[in-house]
Amino acid sequence: MKVVLILISIVFITFIAIQIYALKTQSSIETYSYEVHQKYKTFEIRTYEETLFTSVKLSTSGYKDSSSKGFSILAGYIFGGNERNEKISMTSPVAMTLTDSMTMMFMVPKEFSKETLPKPNQSSITFKKEPKKIVAALHFSGWANDKKIEDAKQKLKSALDQEGIAYSNRFCFLGYNAPYEVFNRRNEIIVELK
Repeated sequence: MKVVLILISIVFITFIAIQIYALKTQSSIETYSYEVHQKYKTFEIRTYEETLFTSVKLSTSGYKDSSSKGFSILAGYIFGGNERNEKISMTSPVAMTLTDSMTMMFMVPKEFSKETLPKPNQSSITFKKEPKKIVAALHFSGWANDKKIEDAKQKLKSALDQEGIAYSNRFCFLGYNAPYEVFNRRNEIIVELK
């Protein structure tokens, strides 16, 4: 019985240490910055500046199937899977387009340009410049999955329809937390406005 209690204590202390580490590192990660123009009850209107992303187009659809595959490909690149074996800082959020063929994207740290980034070892990785855009954004917490993402997308569409705000069909999921983070999970659905 004593051994079980010791093991449970070790697991609990390790879990707490990981969560504290996650909170501290989250504040130092470069993020996809935006300016809020207007807040509504369930969403807000933002402007994002032109930003460079690394991206990979996935043949699978749905968050569950696409997220781990896309993340491992892009993480491999930034953790040294490139011609210079250079590590590139992680940024936040991880973005996924919500279309039939999903694309996962990591924002490129501002210190790099398309010309100064190392060439990826995997040919499926491309660099994509997202133009300046105005979006509507809806926040949801917890662990993301296909159902939660679809529910949030429908909730955002309904809220925009109710306000009479025209939007495109370019929806995107943004996930801000590392997989091992349990507390304060932040997810968003954004859509470009017309």
